[in-house]
Amino acid sequence: MIFGLFKKKNRNQAIINRQYATLTETARIPFFYSDLHVPDTVMGRFEMLSIVMILFFRRTAKSPVSGQELAQEIVDAFFQDIDHSIRELGIGDQGVPKRMKKLAGMFYGRLETYAAALENKNEAELAGALRRNIYPNADDAPEMRELAGWMIRAEAALATISEDEISTGQAVLLDPAAPAPERYVS
Repeated sequence: MIFGLFKKKNRNQAIINRQYATLTETARIPFFYSDLHVPDTVMGRFEMLSIVMILFFRRTAKSPVSGQELAQEIVDAFFQDIDHSIRELGIGDQGVPKRMKKLAGMFYGRLETYAAALENKNEAELAGALRRNIYPNADDAPEMRELAGWMIRAEAALATISEDEISTGQAVLLDPAAPAPERYVS
């Protein structure tokens, strides 16, 4: 009983788990891989999960303190998940920190790059950044304009959700298979 006094109390754990599960489910939607040219590989899934997290973090950055705290806890869950995945791939304990540092750098670099394009709703710039990051060594990489358009639309849709949906872990991203409005169609 007295030992309970020293445990970290996280009343938000159910909310964090629900929201993180929703975000990861979104990143795993087959349409991204079958129709929007994201490779269905370990790194392709990292890229897609990073995109979904970036969109969520940009939305919660505009939230009151509770939304931002939730976002920080989801960032922590994201990196714990990555750590777990690296270990499952057979990377030894000594190699994990180096890989985590590299992946964290990749994530925050993407956050900065995508944010600049998203601020201006610049689909071409965003598509170029996506192409460079998702296909870093490919000369014949597929066009990423549709994925960029989805990101812009998803961010606009996230802006319309209530703070209550954020604080209760019920934020849902736009379905990637939803038809794009004419202004985003090339």
